[in-house]
Amino acid sequence: MQLPFVLTLIFFVALLVIAAWGMKRTNNINDFFLGGTTLGPWILAISYGTAYFSAVVFIGFSGQYGWLCSYKALWVGVLNAVGGGLLAWLVLGKRTRQMTRRLNAMTMPEFFSARYNTNGMKVVSALIIFIFLMPYSASVFAGLSYLFQNVFGIELWIALTVTTLFTGVYVVMGGYTAAARIDFLQGMIMFFGTLLMVWFVFAKFGGPEAAIARVNELYAQRTAMDSGELAIKPIPNIIFWSVVFMTSFAPWGLPQMVHKYYAIKDESQIMRGAIITLVFALMIGCAAYATGALSHLLPVEELDKAMVQVKGIATIDTNKLVPITLVYALPQWLLAIILLLVLSASMSTLSSLVLVSSSAVSIDLYKGYFAPDRSQKHYLWFMRVLSGLFILISYLIALFNPSWIVPLMSLSCGAVAGAFLSPYMYGLFWRGTTKMGAYAGMWTGLIVANGIYWGTFITWGAKYAKMYSPLAATFAIILPFFVVPVVSWMTRPVAPETVAKAFGDPDPNQEAA
Repeated sequence: MQLPFVLTLIFFVALLVIAAWGMKRTNNINDFFLGGTTLGPWILAISYGTAYFSAVVFIGFSGQYGWLCSYKALWVGVLNAVGGGLLAWLVLGKRTRQMTRRLNAMTMPEFFSARYNTNGMKVVSALIIFIFLMPYSASVFAGLSYLFQNVFGIELWIALTVTTLFTGVYVVMGGYTAAARIDFLQGMIMFFGTLLMVWFVFAKFGGPEAAIARVNELYAQRTAMDSGELAIKPIPNIIFWSVVFMTSFAPWGLPQMVHKYYAIKDESQIMRGAIITLVFALMIGCAAYATGALSHLLPVEELDKAMVQVKGIATIDTNKLVPITLVYALPQWLLAIILLLVLSASMSTLSSLVLVSSSAVSIDLYKGYFAPDRSQKHYLWFMRVLSGLFILISYLIALFNPSWIVPLMSLSCGAVAGAFLSPYMYGLFWRGTTKMGAYAGMWTGLIVANGIYWGTFITWGAKYAKMYSPLAATFAIILPFFVVPVVSWMTRPVAPETVAKAFGDPDPNQEAA
């Protein structure tokens, strides 16, 4: 495994060089958080795509649902690209860019505060971001550690420590100015590496036609088995489609994704960004889930490597299936590239998570309440410290229970997107949304996500909490859309001048003059 090690080392050195360059170009919070809002469609679209896909997709979701659902799992990849990529850009991009500029909002908590004329919502949303994006970040670290373990044969904690250190260094140094450029480099590695990965994995198993036929045959046999180590109990359709919904539409309300629209240089670039994101997401998502389904073709001795003992019963750890498949099917030189691919996906996602989470405290709480009159260099220093703290706590969560990749991400998606998506979308498109309506939607999403998740955990145990976590996230995202308008119709509207500013209405005094 000398080649993967050498290429990984070169990759990390390149990251540090770009981070040092970004540090020289970062003079204030706007530079650190938004890259100065001067980024073009290619960089932003690829940055969006790399933030979307991480080791959670390659290791957690594709392994679990590729094994449990076979090629049906490709629906996840396709609808992620259409819903979470193309439609998200077309629906949200232009309106988000326009309204955040009118309201002078750099973060989602600032948007809520300005749109609904309430400082309290800034505090609540900032705390939600910082607390509930940590499990998401931890799931990315955990997913990446599985690949390191199988490629290099090293312990999980060592893999976690290495990726934590390098992610922390390049984000804390360069912020979004460096991270967006690094995301572009990483995105190119992901795109072309994925093409090669699919080609070689299918070739290893006899070509697409033979591989697909054999997967379908083995899947049918294993789902028909009543017992045994390789017996598969298909997941209910409602769970599967909740996974599709969660992974496709939760990004609409996740601040690390919405953050990309704030940095759009020109509205004319939105359509190009949407198309680039669609193509990129289709390639990455479908390749990941296809590889997960191909794990059915692994020889028995390879599948044995994924076996774990749960309460004395041997079962498949689906998080190990994709790494084992890649190590088995790919030549060493390509395995080295794929390692960089998953590293790229994971570290770019982590950079987005770290930036929005640290900004929630440094910009929305510290700068907004506790120290409003400090210098830009002071705020920049404070944001870098918080970025490091967020990474450290996420690392500790991942180290505590690295196998909970899918549930950790589902909990984060449910809590954050459930709390934010309805107040955010109604705030963008409906003038009648009130402060109390937004609050009601926010608390509904947060309570539903945590209530179902932890209620299931306490009542039926960890197994069912893991299984139903995507369903909990789905309900948490959908229900607030019914709550916000009902409460808004019954409560005091937002001040007309606030609404007029948000929607860009002309000033009546200027018109009269």
